[in-house]
Amino acid sequence: MKREELIRIIQNEVMTAPEVTDYLGITKQNLSSLVKRGKLVPVKESGGIRLFLRSDVEQRKKEAEILKEKYRPYDMN
Repeated sequence: MKREELIRIIQNEVMTAPEVTDYLGITKQNLSSLVKRGKLVPVKESGGIRLFLRSDVEQRKKEAEILKEKYRPYDMN
């Protein structure tokens, strides 16, 4: 695999913790809770830095929307 291709894959398919919190609209504390409960698993952790696969984060967002619709339908708009 060429270096450029690998860089493109990482940039498109890997998200940092701040990117995840922005995408999901949650706090750092909520993200930590998701990780502790095994709801979102980082692919790499090092020195306080967590990296997540975009597909895992997108799946979590879909699950959260389903739960919100089920348990908090009055919040949906």
